[in-house]
Amino acid sequence: TETATPPPVDDGVKYEISNTIFPNPERGFVRMMDVHSEGASLNAAQINTFRNQNVSMIIRVFYLEAFRNQALSTAELTLIQEDLDKIRNAGLKAILRFAYSDNIGVDDAPLAIIEQHLDQLQPIFTNNKDVIAFVQAGFIGAWGEWHSSSNGLATTENEITVLNKLLSVLPADIMVQVRTPGAKQSIFNSTDAVTASIAYTSDAKARVGHHNDCFMSGGDNYGTYTDIALQKQYISNEALFVPTGGETCPPTGGYDPSCNEGRNEMKLLKWTYLNLDWYQPTVNAWKTSGCFDEFQRNLGYRLALVSTKFPGTATVNGSITPSINIINKGYAPLYHKKDVYVVFKNKTSGAYYQKMLSADLRLCKPEQTKSIGEAINLSGIPAGEYDLYLRIADKAASLKTRTEYALQLANTGVWVTENGGMNNLKHVLKIN
Repeated sequence: TETATPPPVDDGVKYEISNTIFPNPERGFVRMMDVHSEGASLNAAQINTFRNQNVSMIIRVFYLEAFRNQALSTAELTLIQEDLDKIRNAGLKAILRFAYSDNIGVDDAPLAIIEQHLDQLQPIFTNNKDVIAFVQAGFIGAWGEWHSSSNGLATTENEITVLNKLLSVLPADIMVQVRTPGAKQSIFNSTDAVTASIAYTSDAKARVGHHNDCFMSGGDNYGTYTDIALQKQYISNEALFVPTGGETCPPTGGYDPSCNEGRNEMKLLKWTYLNLDWYQPTVNAWKTSGCFDEFQRNLGYRLALVSTKFPGTATVNGSITPSINIINKGYAPLYHKKDVYVVFKNKTSGAYYQKMLSADLRLCKPEQTKSIGEAINLSGIPAGEYDLYLRIADKAASLKTRTEYALQLANTGVWVTENGGMNNLKHVLKIN
């Protein structure tokens, strides 16, 4: 009797993790750029250089002081739209904040005006959700940081009104950040952190994260915390599901924001972004001390392939079940769901075929490995030899094919910019 030759078995590929610094969407060091009422739009030539500096996001603060007692003008709404268009053209995303006051003692707006302005902003939020990473709650008080309100808005009751209005006009998959953990705890009348049971749903609590604009300044971070240890742990737990970020502040009481302190705080609080423009002495000290690159690498998510296994052969219209293992070496998880594909590139014709996976990479938490092992139906892929790639794309139709918005894995020799940006799995599949 004749024995059939067993098909070749691919023993799997292990990947080298890279320390290279590169930009990825919705994470890392960011630039802060503010503009006053009907001011100058972003400089396209300037922001087009940001990705080369490994910056993928801009915090854009719109000061609306000319509209404290009236509707936003057409010129103001046009300015906001022009900025978002330029951000999209530059391959970046925006963290947005709106405020009426740029200092303590400067008036903000009454509640009715804020609500009117949010209604006016709703179409902009809807039409530009593809390039809005997060929205800082803003509107109330000095710098929109929810203190020093000339209209008495820095109360839990008014904060609930503003936050709920903001959540109602934003698309449900955009998260908002509030200035202190105590504010969120008061608004939701709970010190319990968001858990997996409500994460990524339209539940208001699951849509609210944190921004700390006096990070690494010592003690209670200028009033950010009322109970330091407990509230840091609360944010640490929350940040598995909602974003944290912000900026440093002048240190207080002899506090030294050293590399070690920075590393420990960013890891604990799962920092996803940090403003390069303030407070620069702290940022410059990290550069001098040699940890700036480390923070640049690890802010937010940093996903890397560990190992994969694919069969060597398959049949036309059959299916394969690969094993793909990905680790997150960053301080934080992803907060935006991505579309994940295995791409089959025909070695002869160069034609691409892609199959979408159901995997949710938001579930790849810091220092954890996520395994993907779902069956892939090969229908529609003709016989031939194929190089295999993993493509992680933005969900928005407007960005899905753009390389700047594809997710690059932190491995040596896997990233290619073809076909909208893909990661080479170093496997060949023969379909018979």
